[in-house]
Amino acid sequence: MKITTFKSQPTVIAELVDLILYCQNTEAKLGITMAEQPDVFAIADYYQAPGGQFWIAFDDGHVAGCIGLLRVSATTAVLKKFFVYPQFRGQPIRLGWQLYQKLLTQAKKLGFQRLILDTPEAEHRSHRFYERQGFKQCSYQDLGVDYTFPDRNSRFYTLQL
Repeated sequence: MKITTFKSQPTVIAELVDLILYCQNTEAKLGITMAEQPDVFAIADYYQAPGGQFWIAFDDGHVAGCIGLLRVSATTAVLKKFFVYPQFRGQPIRLGWQLYQKLLTQAKKLGFQRLILDTPEAEHRSHRFYERQGFKQCSYQDLGVDYTFPDRNSRFYTLQL
């Protein structure tokens, strides 16, 4: 397993799209289209250029997971696009934990004081993960910043770093 910062390559984008659609629609049955997620096709401009980052995890040269850090203010970043194929979740690999640790380390290094996120209400497994990491549920208005996301009866969280 290898986790690297995103570098644009057509095959990586294609595999990233497959991962995201699998997790959102095959597993979670959310009905989210890629048209609702244009950030996936502009990762360098959307995440990296404004002062965030995006990581891809590879297993045997193929995308196995991803996570993004979106800067929305000098002190706040959004955890986005956190997806891992089922076979890499939990023990012994714990790829989700590894990706989250990369994001957390970078967020602190960049001086962010708070992480926020949105997740569909139906994603109970995700809620448990975030709550175990210390995220607190809040309202969208409590976030105090605005960013785009495909809303599916979303739940919002915040974490002080």
